[in-house]
Amino acid sequence: MSKRPIGIFDSGIGGTSIFKEIHALLPNESYIYLADSKNAPYGNRPKEDIVRLSIKNTEYLINKGCKLIVVACNTATTNAISYLRAHYDIPFIGIEPAIKPAALNSQTKAIGILATKGTLSSQLFHKTTDLYSNGVKIVEQVGEGIVPLIETGQLESKEMYSLLETYLEPMILQNIDHLVLGCTHYPYLIPLLNKMLPKEVKIIDSGLAVAKQTQSILKTHNILNKSTARPTVEFYSNGDIDVLKSILDHNFSVSYLDF
Repeated sequence: MSKRPIGIFDSGIGGTSIFKEIHALLPNESYIYLADSKNAPYGNRPKEDIVRLSIKNTEYLINKGCKLIVVACNTATTNAISYLRAHYDIPFIGIEPAIKPAALNSQTKAIGILATKGTLSSQLFHKTTDLYSNGVKIVEQVGEGIVPLIETGQLESKEMYSLLETYLEPMILQNIDHLVLGCTHYPYLIPLLNKMLPKEVKIIDSGLAVAKQTQSILKTHNILNKSTARPTVEFYSNGDIDVLKSILDHNFSVSYLDF
């Protein structure tokens, strides 16, 4: 069981930001990454669609022998992970916006959250914000249009810059000192965000916390891979695999999969 791969799925290439953190912490593990780019973004879909797609991704990874599944998508986590945990006998790791550290460490008592509509409108998101927002203004912004640009390789395009400028300005005007990235695609924007935000604004994503949680769950279930055999890492996408290849180490194999 311990030698089986960790499964990771996302609505596209964004979850690779999570994979990189987990792989850095757990290099001896094998991985199967599933990018459902054909159906990206999940953030604008109704909950029923998000659950259906999450079930499809989960069952593919289980059939490939995965021992644990990381739902590397904020929208899928907030809308579908409770269903997945109730219906499949396998550990699941979810992704939530890192509201807690931002709220606890804010000096201006104002934080920004850039996320998809599906995440910001979910019950789990509202439960988390209610828990940690006491005395802290939370400025929410739907990142409409960002994921499709990233999925088509337009990370540093004029369109991206224009979108971000529109989304960040209201947050800056409300004196935020932390920006929480509520979508796993968004860490790829950090170099651009650092140029556009005031230097005192700290950008927070969930990658390292998710990696540590994955390590903890593997230990708890006694399925941490302690073998010295060379692990395998496989990436599959039903979209443009060249975009996925462009953000990965060239040593990783990327295959098109019609799913």
